[in-house]
Amino acid sequence: MSATQEVFVSMRLVVLLLLGASLGGNARAQAPASSAQSAGSLATYELIDRYDVARLNRILTEEIPRATGATVAYTPAKCAVKLYRVTYSSSIPEQENRPTRASGLIAIPENAAGSMPLVSYQHGTVLGRQEVPSFPEGSFETRLMIAQFASQGYVLIGADYFGLGTSTEKDGYMVMRSQQQACLDMHVAALAVLKQEKIVATSLFLTGWSQGGVVTMALLEMLERLKIPVTAAGTACAQCDGFVMLNGFLNFPRPIDAPWLSAVFILTAFSFEEYENVPGLAESLFTPEAYAIAKGIYLKDGSVDPAELPTDLRTLIRREYFDPAFFRASAYGRLISTMHPYRWVIRTPVRMFYGEVDECLTVGLARLPMEYQRALGNTTVEAISTGPDANHRMAFARAVPEWKKWFDSLIAQ
Repeated sequence: MSATQEVFVSMRLVVLLLLGASLGGNARAQAPASSAQSAGSLATYELIDRYDVARLNRILTEEIPRATGATVAYTPAKCAVKLYRVTYSSSIPEQENRPTRASGLIAIPENAAGSMPLVSYQHGTVLGRQEVPSFPEGSFETRLMIAQFASQGYVLIGADYFGLGTSTEKDGYMVMRSQQQACLDMHVAALAVLKQEKIVATSLFLTGWSQGGVVTMALLEMLERLKIPVTAAGTACAQCDGFVMLNGFLNFPRPIDAPWLSAVFILTAFSFEEYENVPGLAESLFTPEAYAIAKGIYLKDGSVDPAELPTDLRTLIRREYFDPAFFRASAYGRLISTMHPYRWVIRTPVRMFYGEVDECLTVGLARLPMEYQRALGNTTVEAISTGPDANHRMAFARAVPEWKKWFDSLIAQ
């Protein structure tokens, strides 16, 4: 935790600051939704808001610096953007493809027509159900993507993931096959909406921050396997190896580690228990004193104030899990070890941006996918530093315009 963060006396503020709730612009009420329109048999969409050019530029020049601590020279907005919430059919792979409904966002430049490039954005870790793309007023990261891409002539889409947005499921945090499925079906739903709006998607780009960087790589693996072309993928602060990430937190803590990293253990344990059907998994990981609080945080049912998030891992997690051999052999350790969406021969160009003082992942973890591919002799993945002073949010703020410049150059070729 940085010295600046330590001055916050309210843990609620720390949680909201670092887990995705907006500190800028939230006083602005979400516009009333319009009547839902059908987009084929599997999806509906409704207009939820319109950001004019002035609002988009305020996001870039006021809200993002306030939320991230980084002042970046973004490309000013060129056009207003219409925001649509999409509700679509999907299925849960871990539960024999049980049908479900999920939600997401489509942001379309106003008066758009014809062919347009498409950016799929995968969002980061959140504690609240509505801190997601289809509720953009609760998601500063989504607003930045809208302002930097949709206002520049790209269509922007983003899945909320199962258990978030309007989904009635429980959170499926870092459950890789479900997150892949949610994003793939969001992509299919988005194409149906764009067809309805007489827009043809051309180049497909993938992007994501933090958890969203991991989901981006998982989605890329699925799209490559299905032979769906992706022009390029950009990530920021992607923790692409669950075993490496959590072992580091447990056994090699750093002075800069964020206090809310305990949320990663909470969300993964309960999500795996729910989606992988492992009764008692979370109870076996957490101490009896912390279990009820952890469960309330996961359920997002208002029974626990996020300010009660335990920040001392030794208070939250049972002692035996700090033994690396026990952790690896445990049911939880085996499940988290399946989270490694970089261990295939990646064909798509990928640029993975990171910060050198990121409170959520080490430089080694940030560079791991590139080093793995280089060990194979594959040079499609490049890890790029955003600076020696860049923390988790600063790295994201600086990565976004780099994604934009890169994607623009690929479209121009």
